[in-house]
Amino acid sequence: MNTEELKHVLGAGLLSFPVTHFHADGNFNAKSYAEHVAWLSGFEAATLFAAGGTGEFFSLTPQEIPEIVRVAKDAAGNTPIVSGCGYGTEIAVSIARSVEKVGADGILLLPHYLIDAPQEGLYRHIKAVCQSTGLGVMVYNRDNSVLQADTLARLCDECPNLVGFKDGTGDIGLVRQITAKIGERLTYLGGMPTAELFAEAYLGAGFTTYSSAVFNFVPGLAIEFYKSLRAGERAKCEAFLNDFFYPFMAIRNRSKGYAVAAIKAGVRLQGFDAGSVRPPLTDLTVEETGMMEALIGPHRR
Repeated sequence: MNTEELKHVLGAGLLSFPVTHFHADGNFNAKSYAEHVAWLSGFEAATLFAAGGTGEFFSLTPQEIPEIVRVAKDAAGNTPIVSGCGYGTEIAVSIARSVEKVGADGILLLPHYLIDAPQEGLYRHIKAVCQSTGLGVMVYNRDNSVLQADTLARLCDECPNLVGFKDGTGDIGLVRQITAKIGERLTYLGGMPTAELFAEAYLGAGFTTYSSAVFNFVPGLAIEFYKSLRAGERAKCEAFLNDFFYPFMAIRNRSKGYAVAAIKAGVRLQGFDAGSVRPPLTDLTVEETGMMEALIGPHRR
């Protein structure tokens, strides 16, 4: 997939990040992961992101990432697979090159490791990663890697393969400035945790799509919400929010890290051997798993 094709497909529908499956010993469970990705690919997600944030990118070694991407590519059929990428510049460059070799359709550049950096440093970091690969690149604006509009414009001028901007800051003023300045040069992706809660606001700011974590375990519901949103069916969207997404948010907010752990619990409840989250995250309690089971009830596969 060339960069223009990737840019188009990213904005063509809902996106999602499959969780990474682990055996009881903590090693990658390729068989269960492939089964899950194949199931998700039967729904209408425009792109799946392997080894992304919900896929515990932060707990994977750089050597594990290309194997996870390879398994996802084999299992996904015609659904494009974008790989997570990140850490410091040299590690990010090595990941970008390794996943290109195994057939990734693009990369999502997550925030660099730990330290805050000035805009010039962010510019140099992202430019180095873009120039290391022929793949299309999306930047993820959040935490310690928040690009300002002028910096992003410089990167667009320097990096033809920069095709997407994903926002996880929730700063609608900033993202609206970016969409106004950059226009159709990029595809814009909503990336807040449980993005459905913010989807209407981001749509008004010029974002055509977002990544749905709950697609991992209730893909049909996630697609129906997305279609209702794009059709302007506000009452239907509010019913989904009240009946599912706000109750899910209440579970997710019970502990740090549950934005990932609750998703993985949902995948296990749908019958996949996804395993536990890796440290430093922790799994839901028995009580909380029961709350998730009740929430999923009508949406069993």
